[in-house]
Amino acid sequence: MDFDKIKAAAEGYKADMTKFLRDLVRIPGESADEKGKIERAAEEMRKLGFDKVEIDPMGNLLGYMGTGKTLVAFDGHIDTVGIGNRDNWDFDPYEGYENDEEIGGRGTSDQEGGIVSAVYGAKIMKDLGLLNDQYQVLVTATVQEEDCDGLCWQYIIKEDKVKPEFVVSTEPTDGGIYRGQRGRMEIRVDVQGVSCHGSAPERGDNAIYKMSDILQDIRALNENDAQENTEIKGLVKMLDEKYNPEWKEARFLGRGTVTASEIFFTSPSRCAVADSCSVSLDRRMTAGETWESCLEEIRALPSVKKYGDDVKVSMYEYCRPSFTGCTYPIECYFPTWVIPEDHKVTKALETSYKGLYGDKRVGPAETLEMRSARPLTDKWTFSTNGVSIMGRNGIPVIGFGPGAEAQAHAPNEKTWKEDLVVCAAVYAALPSVYTQ
Repeated sequence: MDFDKIKAAAEGYKADMTKFLRDLVRIPGESADEKGKIERAAEEMRKLGFDKVEIDPMGNLLGYMGTGKTLVAFDGHIDTVGIGNRDNWDFDPYEGYENDEEIGGRGTSDQEGGIVSAVYGAKIMKDLGLLNDQYQVLVTATVQEEDCDGLCWQYIIKEDKVKPEFVVSTEPTDGGIYRGQRGRMEIRVDVQGVSCHGSAPERGDNAIYKMSDILQDIRALNENDAQENTEIKGLVKMLDEKYNPEWKEARFLGRGTVTASEIFFTSPSRCAVADSCSVSLDRRMTAGETWESCLEEIRALPSVKKYGDDVKVSMYEYCRPSFTGCTYPIECYFPTWVIPEDHKVTKALETSYKGLYGDKRVGPAETLEMRSARPLTDKWTFSTNGVSIMGRNGIPVIGFGPGAEAQAHAPNEKTWKEDLVVCAAVYAALPSVYTQ
């Protein structure tokens, strides 16, 4: 494979990729409002000669290049979070900006840059005659990821009946190759009480007080050690082979966490005892943890058992219509996933990258100190569509994408033109390396 030719082709498309990304940024598109972005991305695919371009009933964009037997997919979500406090931005988040090295604007790193590089990576495959009867490429621009990561791919796999051999997640990876992430789930705890007049609180049963006991136990679950004499053993226990058969991957991904993220109550008035109290919990899961184990862990807390039937522990459900009006309910469970370091997909991406750029992370000057301090192959801190692709459906996922994790959801978000070029080149080489 002529890696130099691929690099030159990617560099030649830098201006086109920059324009495409800036066009996407100018179109606001939070979850369930991505129509304009999807249409603009479909326009680019058609212009570049994709063999088939479809928008499915949920609103996901699927662009195919080639007709070979092995389907290799590149996924990027096209929705963004909002801009937050406009005063925190030094520039218009939708007009963005551009200089010789950077592109600024909401969605540049998280993660429309990945879509741009994937679209042009497929174009390079076509330009250089890399497409053959061995593989077909699918580039997706998916919806509602910021609201419910993985929902889009659950629909693509189950309803569109599309099942690639493996998927490259183009979420930002700071110049590295990522082979996994912790999972997460959204838990709700409801506590019932009995109201009475606030002047005689002993007549009632204060749900807020009961919840305060439970919250202390939840905090202990997150912060405690796992020594034999610790009543509520902390989540750190999952890094120990005594408690977790998957402890090696758990150490790679990092320990799980739990924290209270929201609190609600009901009371007849400010002069009454609260008769219910509820909290939302953000639970991050490492290897070896499941939704059943996480719910049972809360149910087994001493304070939860103490209050018995007055406490309900459950999981949230996501049920919001997409921009097309499609509603596809799913539990708010986003499983942990990790692809082995010696997996064929992992090795193929490493081979493609090293053939093009060597065995260290590359990037613009301002990123090199941080990037060079990290291993080439690592993992994400945040969650991606891999929770459904691999976590729920067992399809191998590997991560490589332009931009920086720290830019995600932050004001003054930006990415780097060099990253767009590097990713387009690696994407163009990968399918041929994999199918050799």
